[in-house]
Amino acid sequence: MGKNKRNFRFILSAMLVLQVAMFASLSSKAHAGGKIDIGDNRSISLGVGLRNSFTTAEDGAPNGTSNSKDFNLESFRLYIGGQFSEMISFEFNSDYDNTPTGTEEMRVLDAVIKFAFTETFNIWAGRFIPPSDRSNLSGPYYLNAWDFPLVHKYPAIFAGRDDGLAIWGQIDGGKFKYQIGAFEGTGDVPGGSNQSDALLYAGRLTLNLLDPEPGYYNSSTYYGGKDVLAIGLVGQYQEDARGAAGAAGSFKAWNLDLLFEKDLNGAGVATLEGAYYNYDTENTTGAAFEGEGFMGLASFLLPNKVGSGSYAGQLQPMVRYQEFEFKRSSGERTQTDIGLSHIIDGHNARLTATYSIVDATGAPTRDVVKFGIQFQI
Repeated sequence: MGKNKRNFRFILSAMLVLQVAMFASLSSKAHAGGKIDIGDNRSISLGVGLRNSFTTAEDGAPNGTSNSKDFNLESFRLYIGGQFSEMISFEFNSDYDNTPTGTEEMRVLDAVIKFAFTETFNIWAGRFIPPSDRSNLSGPYYLNAWDFPLVHKYPAIFAGRDDGLAIWGQIDGGKFKYQIGAFEGTGDVPGGSNQSDALLYAGRLTLNLLDPEPGYYNSSTYYGGKDVLAIGLVGQYQEDARGAAGAAGSFKAWNLDLLFEKDLNGAGVATLEGAYYNYDTENTTGAAFEGEGFMGLASFLLPNKVGSGSYAGQLQPMVRYQEFEFKRSSGERTQTDIGLSHIIDGHNARLTATYSIVDATGAPTRDVVKFGIQFQI
């Protein structure tokens, strides 16, 4: 079968999957998580998150010529939050992890104690997301696209998290935010890098020129809930973090990200997002991710709802382009995503169909279709 016919078949598959998703969305809808007050300014909050997907990739089957067909439980999260007092709170979240070897387990996602002294001065300690790019601080549940961007290559223990401590604060309800911290980063492995047990230092500055984004975390779209023009600048550094003992190189990385989102007075919501990344490990071995990359995304949330009654949702077409150039191998990887989402209840209930064109140096171009369903309570 010719390339053009295969492309058409994948696009048609994506549209058919979307129709199934729209029909399925009529049967269920997620709601906000629950909060239990226990008196004296103390409370417990509980929640659940779930992401499932079906993927078919061109020539992705074991025989190398058939399309792969895979169902995947991408994430199952249990959220627990607590308030000790007006100043002290905690967060504990776990997530399902399906390892490359096929082992399934629940892992600690977040375990953090939070001290809120003032709006401009907070301390977090434990396991959580270090100061990093907007995509990482959004996480998969609050992205505009379905899949995490391939150009994000900051180190992490699991799902973007690391163990450490951060100081952060905001001005004017989140018009300006600073985040700075020290984390474990690359650990001290015998015979490996980081024999001095150096820490990873990370910092982020965010300036919001329109509506503020309060809190440590952010979203990559607010579905018209606010107008955003945000600029973020990130830097990370860890001495002797890559390579072998005696020949280790320091890890230095930075990125710049931008989000613009505007509600067009009831005519829809336009979103533009972009980011540039640069990773340097001083040409050490074992640093395959060293290089630079960028991504650009555009989406539009249509104003009219489709579906029936309280289960109706808005359609959101999206296109995203990513490119990463590897410094050591002189190769590159690009990916173009064309998606269509059915937004039922913001980030709490959505369905997405995505057609992707993946191209990497030394490998044939592949077409991939993915359908994902996400719910949070």
